[in-house]
Amino acid sequence: MAENNKMIITALKETFIVRVLLNKAVVAGADCEFVPCNVNDINAKLHDDILIVLYMDEGDRPKDEVTHFITDSLSEKGGQVIVIGEQEDMDYMCDRISGELIYAKFARPVDNAKFSDTIADYFKKVNSGEFKKSILVVDDDPNFLSLIRQWLKDSYKVFVVGSGLQAIKFLGKNKVDLILLDHEMPVTTGPQVLEMLRSDEETKSIPVMFLTGKSDKESVMAVVALKPEGYFLKTIQREELLQKLQEFFVLHK
Repeated sequence: MAENNKMIITALKETFIVRVLLNKAVVAGADCEFVPCNVNDINAKLHDDILIVLYMDEGDRPKDEVTHFITDSLSEKGGQVIVIGEQEDMDYMCDRISGELIYAKFARPVDNAKFSDTIADYFKKVNSGEFKKSILVVDDDPNFLSLIRQWLKDSYKVFVVGSGLQAIKFLGKNKVDLILLDHEMPVTTGPQVLEMLRSDEETKSIPVMFLTGKSDKESVMAVVALKPEGYFLKTIQREELLQKLQEFFVLHK
């Protein structure tokens, strides 16, 4: 998969300092361009995991509709923001953009060397998968595990185990953002695994979605009664699964 190094610098106007920052970003390995600070122009340049540098001259703050759009778009597509400006302007923006979306802040005048290092560090993390959400898939069917891993590996950090007990052991040493748990497994069933997870302080807050091969009303109601975050039928197709997972992570930011 090709490396991602997409980045934009947005400001109310393209000043000399903005052009200097753009040059520093390119030297750091970014595919970078200046974009006027409005919704239409920013929207036209959005990519998955893009880095947006929001530059403000003193008092030149973007409109609220722009900050709302940036927050919503990056929450959906992935990516983060570097905020640059006077301290008062940075504080203003940090009150309006979700903190988890802000990768770094730079007070003016910008330390150019540190700025370049920060850009390089961001894309190193993106391309190593560090920012990807992590999913543990628990199922006793090795063919199904292999298929799901293939479907998800480009978008998520995927771990797979073949039994409920292996899942408990794995989670004793590792953190994940979501568990996809087979409902019907031998020895230790999905409901039993969920019960163990919910009774442990370290794992009780990890979201769990069941995987089930049964679509009849009685079986589905039995799954829902256990109050997982959701469930998927094993007949689900790749694109629908990816879409549902993306929707889940957007809603659970």
